[in-house]
Amino acid sequence: MAHILKGAPVAQAMTECFRQEAEILKEQGVQPTLAIVRVGERADDLSYERGAMKRAASMGIQVKQIILPEDVDSETFFGELMRVNQDADVHGILLFRPLPRHLDGERARQMIDPAKDVDGCTDGSLAGVFTNTDLGFSPCTAQAAMEILHFYGVDVKGKRAAVIGRSLVIGRPVAMMLMHENATVTVCHTRTVNVPSVTREADIVIAASGQMESVGSEYLREGQIVIDVGIGWNEEKQKLCGDVKFDEAETIVDSITPVPGGVGSVTTAVLCSHVIEAAKKMYQKNTR
Repeated sequence: MAHILKGAPVAQAMTECFRQEAEILKEQGVQPTLAIVRVGERADDLSYERGAMKRAASMGIQVKQIILPEDVDSETFFGELMRVNQDADVHGILLFRPLPRHLDGERARQMIDPAKDVDGCTDGSLAGVFTNTDLGFSPCTAQAAMEILHFYGVDVKGKRAAVIGRSLVIGRPVAMMLMHENATVTVCHTRTVNVPSVTREADIVIAASGQMESVGSEYLREGQIVIDVGIGWNEEKQKLCGDVKFDEAETIVDSITPVPGGVGSVTTAVLCSHVIEAAKKMYQKNTR
């Protein structure tokens, strides 16, 4: 049976580390602060918001909530976003997307200062990921996958990695992060011919297509490490499932993340670590 790579110990270790950094900042007169900007009451947004606020409290981060109605007009929305963007007391911004159709999501995404883009959604942050520089921050879920590999002592150098999915939220960023650590990476997508033949050759498989339980035994072999980024509600089984058929994979591979309790549980810890890093960078910039 596979070794289960649980996310809770990873998140706890990050919480302890960054809580100490937050305390040091507070001693220097800096209160790390996250602004959450949410339009409407989507259930998935509310769930993530609750988790982020709980994690923020445990790490010594103050949270400002900017909650706007679903039918908020464009002028009001962008005015609020600009206000927190310019607020020197706010170090990180989490903007829930997608926005309602009447709001320009692309304009909103690009309005955020990369220095405050703790969710890693702006072009500036993504450029930082692709150039391996500290401009902005990496997308939280992609970094969460890497944090799990690091915590469990997986050295990706020289390993073959297959990433299933090419989104800018997970697939492409995590592929770049793996390459920065000298893995040899293949990115699979909807136009890839015979994906199972590619993934079976890999030492590490990152499943991030968003297609629930689409990765079965034919994609896998013994000795692999599988990071399952997907999550969705399976009506038939009445439970949360990932992109990987866990019951099949567990009997084959060496190690695998569970769903729930894997990558998702680390994501809010990454988000909050970014807030503290952003506060530190701002403090250092202002005291030069």
